[in-house]
Amino acid sequence: MNTLGDRTSNLSSLAILLAEDNPVNQKVAIRVLKLLGYQADVVNNGQEVIKAIAEKVYDLILMDMQMPIMDGIEATRYIRNQEAESQSHPIAIIAMTANSSEDDQLLCRNAGMNDYISKPIQIEKIKHILHHYEMQKDQ
Repeated sequence: MNTLGDRTSNLSSLAILLAEDNPVNQKVAIRVLKLLGYQADVVNNGQEVIKAIAEKVYDLILMDMQMPIMDGIEATRYIRNQEAESQSHPIAIIAMTANSSEDDQLLCRNAGMNDYISKPIQIEKIKHILHHYEMQKDQ
């Protein structure tokens, strides 16, 4: 039996986009998601996030804060502006960063992010967040 929630035999329908430029962090995040019964598409920067969400509908974005070309804050602001203009349903955006100060969390919230996960990723924290957004999707 899987003590992490017994989800590996039942993949979630939550469409997740992982925005992370570091290959090691990508592998860790994908492995954690897989252990919890989730899968994700992966992009390397905010510009690729914008392209990916134009091509596919995502329920949730795990957004690294510090990426080349376009960082997580700039990408989130762009997404929120586009959603406001089109009056579309907002994508849940979860900040992922090693910077865990209250100022950083406030910056994330002010940019329009829904939640915040500090690195290294804590399995129980991400499990709780993903479950919360999965339950919202099902309502």
